[in-house]
Amino acid sequence: MEIAKNKVVLYLKMIKFSHSVFALPFAFTGALLAASGVPPAGKLFWIIVAMVSARSGAMGLNRIIDRKIDAENPRTGGREIPSGKIKVRDAAAFTVVSFAVLILAAYRLNPLCLKLSPLALFVLGLYSYTKRFTWMSHFVLGLSISAAPLGSWIAVRGTFDAGILPLSLAVIFWLAGFDVLYALQDMEFDRSHGLHSIPQRFGARNALFLSRVCHSMTWLLLILTGILFHLGFAYWLGMALIAGLLIYEHSLVKPDDLSKLDIAFFNMNGYIGITVFLFTLVSLI
Repeated sequence: MEIAKNKVVLYLKMIKFSHSVFALPFAFTGALLAASGVPPAGKLFWIIVAMVSARSGAMGLNRIIDRKIDAENPRTGGREIPSGKIKVRDAAAFTVVSFAVLILAAYRLNPLCLKLSPLALFVLGLYSYTKRFTWMSHFVLGLSISAAPLGSWIAVRGTFDAGILPLSLAVIFWLAGFDVLYALQDMEFDRSHGLHSIPQRFGARNALFLSRVCHSMTWLLLILTGILFHLGFAYWLGMALIAGLLIYEHSLVKPDDLSKLDIAFFNMNGYIGITVFLFTLVSLI
């Protein structure tokens, strides 16, 4: 029992399960907007299954593809695959099972979700390769996470509708913005190993500016979402809080001081996703 428990903990660490707080609230928000309230429990269950399995498979695949790079980076050398705690074949089996569960969840949701599942798998797999040839990799990662609200909308309604696009675009810019901040700590490593990122390409100061632009776009697109769905006072109160969280997040990170990067990356962005969800929920009910 203890061995099995330790194994589960290892896999949860490998996929950084705690980071699910970034995408899940936006998935729930998409579902709320699609249902104009709380969707049926069965839909919510399979949305959660789809989200968790998609993210688990994507992280497992990323760790496999990047294992040699991670081994050379002092920051990531202790990760589960480079350190030998998890074997590549075991991680591969975990990834295949995760993606199989995603397809099952898509099947249980509706035919359109099932038809779109191969496209989702392609985008999830694409990200791990993009940093080898383009500094736009942050936006590809954002695109993969933007499937959270878009996929949940399709899961509830069974159709693709343009109204959900501003929220999905907001997620792209939000994710890209904080991924740029996270990439600051690997800027010199990326330069020396031929990897691409906005900090590596444009430098720390310009990267911080572009991250602020991305998060400004996020906020504007969230405002547009509230207008399109005629959300009430509670939502606008949430938008004021999010503006404050974004400003505070960027006050924590400076070109020559990354000591508070973890607070900016983990704490603030977790709060932002949860705030969007909670204040949308209150507004709708």
